[in-house]
Amino acid sequence: MDRLKAYVVGATGLVGQRYVQLLAEHPWFDLVGVAASERSAGRKYGEINWVLETPMPQKAAELRIDRLDVDSLPKVDVIFSALPSEVAARVEPEMARRGHMVVSNSSNMRLDPDVPLLIPEVNPDDLSLVKEQRARRGWSGFVIKKPNCSTTILDLPLKPILDEFGISRIHVATMQAVTGAGYAGVPSVAIIDNLIPYIKGEEEKIVNETRKIFRREIEIYATTTRVPVLDGHTEAVYVDTVRDFDVEAAAELMAKFRGVPQELGLPTAPPQPVIPIRALDRPQPRLDRMAGRGMSVVVGRIRKLAPKKLAFVALGHNTIRGAAGNAVLAAELSIKSGLY
Repeated sequence: MDRLKAYVVGATGLVGQRYVQLLAEHPWFDLVGVAASERSAGRKYGEINWVLETPMPQKAAELRIDRLDVDSLPKVDVIFSALPSEVAARVEPEMARRGHMVVSNSSNMRLDPDVPLLIPEVNPDDLSLVKEQRARRGWSGFVIKKPNCSTTILDLPLKPILDEFGISRIHVATMQAVTGAGYAGVPSVAIIDNLIPYIKGEEEKIVNETRKIFRREIEIYATTTRVPVLDGHTEAVYVDTVRDFDVEAAAELMAKFRGVPQELGLPTAPPQPVIPIRALDRPQPRLDRMAGRGMSVVVGRIRKLAPKKLAFVALGHNTIRGAAGNAVLAAELSIKSGLY
């Protein structure tokens, strides 16, 4: 397969930088351009404030940042969007109308019934919505969304439990890293030596997105908090199952869980998307967030509290599996499924 031309919009923010990091050496994609706001346009990408833990890819550093302008987009195969939602709501539909394949991190359109909200291992069949989307909106291109980072980290380990035992109720409390709010999202004076027990809009996203992804009106209760951790969202999860279970069987189901991306050997797919761990004090963000190159969810403290009551702690990298990595994997699956 010839390498496909990839373009990142909103490329200077944290998720945009993750896109650039993942795409710069990708075997399927050739990163040919980046775009951002007027403030950054015209500069070389190497001049931005790169905040990731690895050096900026040299190829990316040489790119000139374009001003975001739908009328002057280059001819590319895939546009990866890390735009603020209010900007994305305006420009992403126009990109799709003009024939572009748009894979987006932004929250707009996630709950639209004809827009795939994709965790590739969990609901790959929802790519079939693209046909409806094109017909309904008259687009030659299309938009695919990835879910909220906490939704993704929650739903991956829940999927094998749902399939085997059924789920009637979920309670989840999240401890979310500061990078989930962007580079300047949480002032240091607010988060150091502190915990903030509210993140605007996050609880509703977990509830509504999980119901859409699982196609079930499950009873879900969520509390989302911000904690002084750099990367890695941790979630304490309590599940009421429809059928009773054995705790060892539940852990084994998670460990053996694989999806279409693993079957197809997609480049960004982790060999094991959910990794149960037995140590009583794990998972921990510093130790476990890069499991599967940041694409696996690590699950610990798997317990049976009572009949039909399962508890566990899940951890995932919020800007990789929870954001850019999940989107790149969704693009790979879309291409392999013949949508492009």
